[in-house]
Amino acid sequence: MPYSYGSHAAVYDRFAASFNTLAEHVGRVILGKRQEIDLALTAMVAEGHLLIDDFPGLGKTSLAHALARSVEGKFQRIQFTPDTLPSDITGSMILDESRSGLVFRKGPVFANVVLCDEVNRASPKAQSALLEVMEERQVTPDGDPIDVPRPFMVVATQNPVDFAGTYPLLESQLDRFMICMRIGYPDAGTEREILKQQSLGRPVDDSQRAVSQAQLTEMINIARGVRVDDEIHEFVVRILGRTRDDPSVRLGASPRAGIALIRAARVWAASRQRHFVAPQDVEFLATPVLAHRLMLDSSAAYHDVTATDVVKRAVHSARPSR
Repeated sequence: MPYSYGSHAAVYDRFAASFNTLAEHVGRVILGKRQEIDLALTAMVAEGHLLIDDFPGLGKTSLAHALARSVEGKFQRIQFTPDTLPSDITGSMILDESRSGLVFRKGPVFANVVLCDEVNRASPKAQSALLEVMEERQVTPDGDPIDVPRPFMVVATQNPVDFAGTYPLLESQLDRFMICMRIGYPDAGTEREILKQQSLGRPVDDSQRAVSQAQLTEMINIARGVRVDDEIHEFVVRILGRTRDDPSVRLGASPRAGIALIRAARVWAASRQRHFVAPQDVEFLATPVLAHRLMLDSSAAYHDVTATDVVKRAVHSARPSR
């Protein structure tokens, strides 16, 4: 059911105010990166998952910590290593002598925000343990499904340059992440502020909750009610089709990618105090939502074509005539 009470203006003003409060709160830890923070919050409110793919030392883990601390709820961190087992992620059946039988001991995925640090250092078997819980929001020990808390978000980090002892994420795993982004290096002024800030302690340790779980749930419900016209659906379908038809692409964007793009666009529109999705919302979000899902042909590298290039071409050719 769409979320509807009060006037459009009041509801979306309240949404934008809460969104800005969260962004400013996280921005005390991650300086000078408002757009990246907005993308991370978009994934959170859209009930999607976030992959941060960037170089060491740029604040990937700090951003994930700040996101978790900004909302009321349980936070868990999993440090992925080559010997990580699926049971280290989802939990395991253990013998309970007091009950004379096996009971399920919940793993770290039973939290509202789960940080999977250096996710590509775990084996494919361990990575696949995340698949069901990311998509279905449940695990099935001993064949019985157990739901994880709601809201639920996985924030995963990986290093794109250090390949020793790593396992590339499976295509099906990448497709579960709503948004993939990089933080990037700060400018000189921001870097000076970071150095000063760190000399006074770790700001992430001092961050407190910015919104309650009830407020976050309200934001999720408001975003679901943002209007998406048929023209926007057609625009997204054309973009998906262009990625599949591009000669540099071996595997284009899936229908799941289109669903993720619409969900993210709803949140982005609401954060801009709009009750409807506009084409510019789709255009802006297309790259962080779609690029990481594409598999390029082997010849693409020889022509210096990236997945971002493909998405930009798709958006340009699919853009509605004005």
